Amino acid sequence: MSEMFLRPRGVSTRWASFENPTGAKASAGKRNRGGKGFPCDVIRHGEARTLADIEGQGIITRIWMTVNARTPRTLRELRIDIYWDDAKTPAVSAPLGDFFGFGLARMATFESTLFASPEGRSFNSFAQMPFRRNARIVFTNESPETDVVLFYDVDYLLVDSLSEDALYFHAAWRRENPTVLRRDFEILPRVKGAGRFMGCCVGVIADPVYETAWWGEGEVKMYLDDDGEHPTLCGTGTEDYIGTGWGQETYTQMYQGCTVADAASRQWAFYRQHVIDPVYFTRGCRVTLQQIGGAVKDTFLRLVRENRAQAVPVTVSSGDGDYIRLLEEASPAPVEERGAPNGWVNFYRRDDVSACACFYLDSPENGLAPLAPVADRIAGTPSAEDKALSSGVDV
Repeated sequence: MSEMFLRPRGVSTRWASFENPTGAKASAGKRNRGGKGFPCDVIRHGEARTLADIEGQGIITRIWMTVNARTPRTLRELRIDIYWDDAKTPAVSAPLGDFFGFGLARMATFESTLFASPEGRSFNSFAQMPFRRNARIVFTNESPETDVVLFYDVDYLLVDSLSEDALYFHAAWRRENPTVLRRDFEILPRVKGAGRFMGCCVGVIADPVYETAWWGEGEVKMYLDDDGEHPTLCGTGTEDYIGTGWGQETYTQMYQGCTVADAASRQWAFYRQHVIDPVYFTRGCRVTLQQIGGAVKDTFLRLVRENRAQAVPVTVSSGDGDYIRLLEEASPAPVEERGAPNGWVNFYRRDDVSACACFYLDSPENGLAPLAPVADRIAGTPSAEDKALSSGVDV
């Protein structure tokens, strides 16, 4: 608080928007004789637009946007890419909705440390994003037919000096539909270098073959530096990772939350941000989520026998508060012969899982795979939902 009244030397404030796309001094609001002449623009389908191209050294402090079409389908068709220091590949590359903290690109009202949407109609990022030579933000409409109206501003500081330890902000999105049985989903594939994992937003669309069986028994694992088969950090379950327990409903907090808990459509979206519990690495980092669910024994057996659900039992309740660890046994007996009469069974399963991971790295490029094609990003999004959630705006 004591620093609020200090004006640091060698720092100047700039905003980039359609009213001043270059952020140049004394160059804003020139259109229409200063009377709100250019607050927004139409981004046609298939068009890419550079929203900011900043030369020099600085720090992006806030990004705000809103668009008139905010359906899950559209928010997966729109993408944001951010480049640092004239790099050839983007440090940030993600669907618009997922980048701003909306798992499954389903909008909700929430506030967290890094991202927020006060009324579920806008996109706010407060992540600090330093750069040394150049910063470029590109907004792309990859919809085959939808034009969108975009309002935005990018707030940043130009600085005379930047700490040598300042890291570059990165974000990467990926999806597996479905995941692979017995293989952990990679929230963040391995990146090389020194940095800090800041967190993620995750979306799960549970496979109906498992009916209402719980999907979230999987543990989050973080492989730091030279970790091999086993990670340094390991949680206890999916809902545990975001600070709740015994299932999860909707809630939002500064560092963790669940914005979607829609059992009817079998969809969940949640986030965790490592702000006060930092995750540092010096040579590399990889973050995964086990694909494990659970059900009582009778339900598990019925899903496998009648629904032909793909499932591999991991543990079964022993009846005395412990678990029988089936994977440690060379030839485990059938589940129906093990444990409590109708004890809890944890089992590997397959679902539709996506995640946007945020992290800092000591390089402006991260070496990760390019963002998935738009067809893979929107697969399974019903068009009826688009029509129901779309909204218009007068421009």
